[in-house]
Amino acid sequence: MTPRPLATEELAVQAREALAGRLDAATLRRAPASVAAVTHDGAVVSVHTDGEPRRDGAATAPGTVFRIASMSKSFLAATVLSLRDEGLLDLHVPIERYVPEAAATRYDGRPAHLTLDMLLSNRSGLAEDNPWGDEFLGASREFIGTLVRDGLTLSATPASTYQYSNLGQSLAGRAIEAVTGRPVEDVIRERMLHPLGLAGTRASADLYPAGTDLAHGFRTFDDGESFVPEPYVGTGALGCIGSLFSTISDIAAWMGFLGSAFEANAADTVLAASSRREMQVAHTLIAPAVGQFGERELDGAGYGYGLVVEHDRRFGRVVQHAGGLPGFSSHMRWHPASGIGVVVFGNSDQFGAGRIAGAVLHDVLSRVDAPAAIVRPWPQTVAAARRIDNLLRAGRADAWELMGPLARNVLRDVPAEVRTRRHEAVLAEVGPPTPDALPFERRVVSASDASALRWTVPCRAGALVCDVRMMGLREPLVQSIDVQPADETGRKPRGETPLVTDHHRVLLPADR
Repeated sequence: MTPRPLATEELAVQAREALAGRLDAATLRRAPASVAAVTHDGAVVSVHTDGEPRRDGAATAPGTVFRIASMSKSFLAATVLSLRDEGLLDLHVPIERYVPEAAATRYDGRPAHLTLDMLLSNRSGLAEDNPWGDEFLGASREFIGTLVRDGLTLSATPASTYQYSNLGQSLAGRAIEAVTGRPVEDVIRERMLHPLGLAGTRASADLYPAGTDLAHGFRTFDDGESFVPEPYVGTGALGCIGSLFSTISDIAAWMGFLGSAFEANAADTVLAASSRREMQVAHTLIAPAVGQFGERELDGAGYGYGLVVEHDRRFGRVVQHAGGLPGFSSHMRWHPASGIGVVVFGNSDQFGAGRIAGAVLHDVLSRVDAPAAIVRPWPQTVAAARRIDNLLRAGRADAWELMGPLARNVLRDVPAEVRTRRHEAVLAEVGPPTPDALPFERRVVSASDASALRWTVPCRAGALVCDVRMMGLREPLVQSIDVQPADETGRKPRGETPLVTDHHRVLLPADR
């Protein structure tokens, strides 16, 4: 009754078909070279390459190095949290503690005390600066320091509004340098890249050995009819927010590392699982522009720390970040519940890597019927549900006091005699429970979280949908019981709208 576990062989087949279906000639023509891959738990399961990365006759390979631009921000944020976890940085003190020149920042003529929390989550109040930032990626620390010292002007109240600020996030890089005494690129390499074995990820093109398969950048102004070479934008004071180059396999491993933080008993290696989850939780609401998230239906979206978090109406949490600089377009996105991800690189800023990755991931998740989340109910939740199930199937719907331990509100909110009367009315419609029902664990339908469980009770002329919710005390108590007739699917109460929780995969204690 719950979504089945993912079969790796099936995923590989579906991934190949999804990539082939999305990477048509009209899409591929927008970049001289591209590479796209579907990943699972940090490993590439299917890859599609196209074109020539330097237009010199050499074909694109799975290991071709592309610039990943603003995907670099996730590495910056992870490094900040690593230093925070060691007590070297505080996300909630004014940034001028680490970057004194930032004290000149003003909002409505008054000092604005920004924090790393605001800067990393793009709610500092600093204005959107994507076009400006591209031109100054290679600017010197002295030049950018002077701009900050002269005073930055906020366009929105601090901590109130999503505005994507490259300059703001670069101040996090300056904070890293202040507390370590080392260039931020070196700290990111030492704390993230080397420990995770990401040898294909580096801060500038000149850090790769001679002969490395590096994609060059190109621009097109006629939808791929012609291309002109675009020199690499330099790496300087803003480099920490967009300078990295990488490979498909490295980004697959990075996505697997971050996404694994949501697994039970996730390891704290390199960066604590709790800190990795902190990156992948929305801290700032994003009010999407038309078409920003493609045709996908979302319940919400926000910016975490160096990452965008989507809440898909069918598949739940999806984490992503784009990268774009003159000459390059990149995108990474992953679905923590299934471990499936997609990486797309192209060496033209018109390639549209984000649109491709979004469509491919949604297609693959649909093809394998991926769960929206993995839920592990408390043992007390399961025990309470079993007690209620046994009583209902035995015709003891008048024995509410035996379904406990109950919180006091249960029989005050709906008295026992009223519950019994309502239940008898439902049974008059669907008939008595059938004696040959499947085992309880095979009748579990869904769970919104560990404190709740939904299951069905088959009846002679229909079915019951039963819900129990616990109160999370030291010894959890039943705080609500709901029994309703099922709709035509036999899995939901009549009239209930589709919910993302319908697609949660439930792991009962025996399944773990």
